[in-house]
Amino acid sequence: MCRFFNQFAILSCLMVPMATVSCGTGGANPQQVQRKPEQRTLYRWYDDGGAGKVTVRISLTDQIAEIKRGERDIGWCYVATGKEGHSTAPGTYRITEKIEDKYSNLYGWHEDEFGNVTNNDARSRDKVPAGMTYVPAPMPFWMRLTSYGVGMHGGVIPQPGEPASHGCIRIPKDFVPTLFSAVDVGTSVVITNAPSTNGPQGPSYQVPQEAWTSSGSSVGAGGVQAVRYRDGVPVSYQ
Repeated sequence: MCRFFNQFAILSCLMVPMATVSCGTGGANPQQVQRKPEQRTLYRWYDDGGAGKVTVRISLTDQIAEIKRGERDIGWCYVATGKEGHSTAPGTYRITEKIEDKYSNLYGWHEDEFGNVTNNDARSRDKVPAGMTYVPAPMPFWMRLTSYGVGMHGGVIPQPGEPASHGCIRIPKDFVPTLFSAVDVGTSVVITNAPSTNGPQGPSYQVPQEAWTSSGSSVGAGGVQAVRYRDGVPVSYQ
């Protein structure tokens, strides 16, 4: 019995470092590990519906859109503006067009016959590989700002606070219908490098914990859980 126990102990000692090495070097390639979005509130809406024109101010520094009615704050949301190489230009704009159901004529993705995305950042002019289909990127609740195709619309906010688009201003998908209804053709939209004064930096960020899992309400607050993914990758919108 003692001999058996000693052999078992020796074998166990040999297996421990082997198991440790296996855990340390195995698993997914670090380059394949997908970055998970942080748990945070994406928007807050508290419009009183009173007098005054609605205006929008977008901070490129904080990736925050602040909405006012007259001089009153009525809401804010995270946005995703143009990433490196596709930066969104600061300036003063006006909404010149509103379309609820619009698709990009420049960007989209490739998917196979089973709906698996093989290239989530494809251009319409790119050659489509055999067996794949090009899908134009949806831009729901489109609000045009420039003649050359920059506007606000619903889309994925992969990492709140970081740019991610091809130049447009993405609005959280649960919130964009509310903003779309609040603005008109002619509404002023200021895009600036200056920091935001509302949003997570202001008092309206204090929301109940249960509001973080909101997925369908057009008022109140919404969380990153509402973002839809395909094959673990955020669908790429302009």
